[in-house]
Order: sequence, then C-alpha cells, then structure tokens
Amino acid sequence: MEDHKARPRPPRRGRRKVCKFCVDKVSHIDYKDVRTLEKFLTERGKIMPCRMSGVCARHQRDLAIAIKRARVCALLPYVAD
Repeated sequence: MEDHKARPRPPRRGRRKVCKFCVDKVSHIDYKDVRTLEKFLTERGKIMPCRMSGVCARHQRDLAIAIKRARVCALLPYVAD
C-alpha cells in the first residue's frame, strides 16, 4: 500500500491591517493617554504583537515604550488579574 500524504494547505492571504497611528498621522504616542494604550494590551495585561494589532514596526516600538512608561507611573497594570 502506498502512503498518501496530505497536501499542505496554501497560506491564507488575509487583508493586511493598516497602522492606526500612520492613518491618523500621529507623531508621538503619549504614555498618559491610557485609553488608547489599553486597546493594545491583552486581557492579561501583555503588549499585543504587531501582527495582531496591525501597528507598523516603528509605532510598535513607540507603543511599547509608552506602555512601559505608563506602567512605571502606575497608570497601567503590569499584570491584570
């Protein structure tokens, strides 16, 4: 009997997410804007990766720095219970 191997599925071609900060032409991400920063955190309080949030690499770096500064100032939690 021959071994029939399953064909690998072709990769999914979804729509590319557009960076929210590039569309709004934001030059600086403010660490005091907690409402905006919370949108890029998971339920557990972790920073979302750019493939999930759709943010470009440059703004992802700025976003991570802003979230970390907000955590130090106790505006955002390190871990959500």
